[in-house]
Amino acid sequence: AASKLEVSTPAVVKVEVGGTARIECNFYIPGNGSYTYMDWFYMDRANGPVRLCRVTGTDVLKDDTVYKERLSVGEDKALSISKVTVQDARTFVCRVGAGSSGVGENRTELHVYKVPETPEIEPNSAGISVQDSDNAQIARCVSRNSFPPPNITWHKNGEQLELQENQVKYTRTRESSGLYTVTSTLFAPITREDRDSRYHCTVHYWLGGQRHALESQKVQITVFYPAEHLTLQVVPSSALVKEGDNVKLVCEADGNPPPVFSFYKKEMGNWQELSGLAEPNSGVLTLHGVNKSSSGFYKCHSLDLDDMTELEKEVELVVNYIEGVRVKMEPSSSLREGDSVTLSCDAHSPVALDYQWRDEKGRKVAEGNQLFLSNLTFETSNNFSCKVVAPSVPGLERSKQVSVAVEGKPRIVAISSPLYVRQDEVVNLTCKAIAFPRPSVHWNVNGTAHEYVDNQHISSNLTVRVSHDLLRAGAMCRVSNALGASEKHIQLLDQKTTAESQGVIIVAIIVAILVVAVLGAVIYFLHKKGKIPCGRTGKQDITRPEARKDKIVVEVKSDKLPEEAGLLQGANGEKRPAADQ
Repeated sequence: AASKLEVSTPAVVKVEVGGTARIECNFYIPGNGSYTYMDWFYMDRANGPVRLCRVTGTDVLKDDTVYKERLSVGEDKALSISKVTVQDARTFVCRVGAGSSGVGENRTELHVYKVPETPEIEPNSAGISVQDSDNAQIARCVSRNSFPPPNITWHKNGEQLELQENQVKYTRTRESSGLYTVTSTLFAPITREDRDSRYHCTVHYWLGGQRHALESQKVQITVFYPAEHLTLQVVPSSALVKEGDNVKLVCEADGNPPPVFSFYKKEMGNWQELSGLAEPNSGVLTLHGVNKSSSGFYKCHSLDLDDMTELEKEVELVVNYIEGVRVKMEPSSSLREGDSVTLSCDAHSPVALDYQWRDEKGRKVAEGNQLFLSNLTFETSNNFSCKVVAPSVPGLERSKQVSVAVEGKPRIVAISSPLYVRQDEVVNLTCKAIAFPRPSVHWNVNGTAHEYVDNQHISSNLTVRVSHDLLRAGAMCRVSNALGASEKHIQLLDQKTTAESQGVIIVAIIVAILVVAVLGAVIYFLHKKGKIPCGRTGKQDITRPEARKDKIVVEVKSDKLPEEAGLLQGANGEKRPAADQ
């Protein structure tokens, strides 16, 4: 057991700025004695110990100090200081008086800390040239509001840099709040590979006996370097360029900033500058609506204004085309119905060609450069087109039309005959024919004619009033050309007479049906009476039966068709007198 008064406090208490520091004070008095008082002090560099308060029993007497409003003493006699600032980082003393046991004290170091904010990084905004021989400023890193001041390290592509003394500049500023702002500036040599490098800084600080770190964002810097390689390409690919396309020649260099570009075309062995066609400072030459003459060699020239480095690149532009499409017809003489003809198509192009044949309605009728037509008629499509296509160059095609004219004398294909009319009415007589050369149509009667022509077809409509002579004789349509003539007769029938004749025929048919029905009834009645045997062994004469009370007499008269009386005949087939009927 201890033989004297002992006072114990923690050696170090750590607290973050703005928090509350709590310092405990424990003591031991020999013989279970009691203390008389407890004083709390802080150590001032200039004035030594300054009392904060005195504790006696349950009473706390605060001294008039800067801590008066922020301190408090708990039931366990522990000293608490609220709203801690960096100025509170000092030594605090707990002194205990115990009468005859004397006075004892102990000290605690109050450590105040502030976690730094996330560091801010600012890359060099002006850009750095690889031709700079000295270390260039890469970036600046700023850590704000920390206590105590932290350390800063630099990283490139995730790896920490081992820097020489002349490669980093370190500054530390204490703000009015007592917190620190630390700035670190990185200097290093640059190569063209650093155009893709990413830099960041890390702030390191201690907390709770452990080291912690905060990383900044990763940034890239602008690196200037001369071009080493030059490319020149045709857009779209030269293999797909056709007449009428808009073509771009794109020149690119791997320098930064891009060099100055110039374009040239080789004409008659000499390079001619194309200054007016290139887009300024873009490295793009646009050719609108290229044609066959646009083909040839083009050159891009680059000039680096920093070190005057010059590079050149050539490319060949091939403009695909189809020209000279022609169709040959054999035989080339006039064609008649029944003849055959061969159409041959040919064209010139630097690429392979396919041929298609289509009729005047656009339907594909054949493939290949020849089309054979046999047994020609007027109805054969007279317009054919040869479509020439370059399969390797999408959209490159040309067409050529040819007319196949089949000659012959006219052939009348339709007339309005027979035509039912009434006398004195106005009617249209129609005559349609096909022929080539174009024929003329003539009528043998007077009227108003209208003609309609569609290729080899001709149609004539004659408007005429029906006279007695026209009704009797009809009309004649004559179609002729230099190769012959055809004619056809149009028969006109009187609608009134036709209707009466049709009525007579209908009445005759009805009467005949009635006679047959009555005759059948008579035969059926006689059979029932037994006058007509069912067998064929004997022949019964029913032409003159004896007079009976139940004799049936049927008489049919007709003033329209006397020959219909022959329908009523005897069993032997001879005609009977009308009286007997």
